[in-house]
This record gives sequence, structure tokens and C-alpha cells, in this order.
Amino acid sequence: MVSADTVAWPFLAMIRRDRSKHACAGHFLVFDDLRHFMDLVFTIGYEGTDIERFVASLKAVGIRVLADVRAVAVSRKKGFSKNILKSRLEQEGITYLHFQALGDPKPGRDAAREGRFDEFRDIYSRHLEACESQDSLIELMNTSRKTATCLLCFEREPTNCHRSLIADSMRRKEFAVKDLFVDLPRRDHGHPDKSGRNDIGQSVAAAE
Repeated sequence: MVSADTVAWPFLAMIRRDRSKHACAGHFLVFDDLRHFMDLVFTIGYEGTDIERFVASLKAVGIRVLADVRAVAVSRKKGFSKNILKSRLEQEGITYLHFQALGDPKPGRDAAREGRFDEFRDIYSRHLEACESQDSLIELMNTSRKTATCLLCFEREPTNCHRSLIADSMRRKEFAVKDLFVDLPRRDHGHPDKSGRNDIGQSVAAAE
């Protein structure tokens, strides 16, 4: 099992802050002027696991905020619907936040379900450019800069999940991304490199 000490959390002393105004709603996005560190965000899917192993995976790497990026936070899988999941996480000291505006719209979900992944990515990319989505993305990034945050969706593999597109947007803002995998042999638990890339060899199996 990966311990919380394995992942170096880069939120140390804040030296200087630059603020960039977001045009859509006047939000201010904080860019910490720390050249020696990268901000870090995790992602995870709950496909193929149960709530107990899922929660153990979050705790194993010290997650403090679970950012649910599902458009519809309802699941037939026991324990993963919004209110039940929120309650379960609170018992473990993990905050649940639902970023509904970052969810994949129904046309995008339908395209992904039918294997039309190029269309899915096009639909979601356009959705992510909308003002409401951008405001929500800024909120997510500011939260992730303050505390250990993990994006949640269903798919185990992030490649064809819209959370990977959210993660790509965060990489462009100098975030490193770590994909967590429940119940898979550990792939790697080293520190992210400055490129922020997250290839197979840079992923983490959070609970074994």
C-alpha cells in the first residue's frame, strides 16, 4: 500500500502570489510564484471496486478533498451516489465537493459509451470552454492548490474519461497529475516530473 508520506505535497511556504482575473465572472485565479514546485492533483475512477476499497485508496495517499466531476452524481453502484458518498467520506475526514458544471454533457456521455471517442472529446472540449465550466475549473484549481484533491468519475482508466481532459487543462496551468488505480498492482509512486505528464509508468495503485 502507498502511504501518505509517499507523495510529496508541494504546498509549502507561499512566497508571492500573482492574480489573473477570469473574464467570465470576475473570479481571481491564484498562481503561486513557486518555481521549485508543481501543484499536484489526483484522479480516480470507481469502476470495478467497492466503497471500502475506494475510501482506503483515497486515505492511502492522503486525499483531503474528493472533487466529483460527474454531471449526474447518481450511481447504481452501492455507496457512490452523491449524498451517501458525501456522508461516508465525512466519516473519514474527507470533504466531498460536486463540480457539476465540469460534468460531461449527455451528448458527450452517449458518444463515449458508443465508442465515438473523437466526437466525445470534441463535445467535452467545447463544453469546457463555456463560462460556467471555466468558473468551476478555476474553483477546482484553487481548491487543489490548497489541499490534496482527487477528481472522481466512473471509469477506471482515465484515457477515455472526461476527467483526463480536465486534467489536461490543469496541466496547462502547471499542475502535475497522478491517476490513482484501485486494486491494481502498483505501477509507480515516484514524484511527478516537471513536465506534468502522467504516462502509464507515472500512475499510482493507491491501495493493495
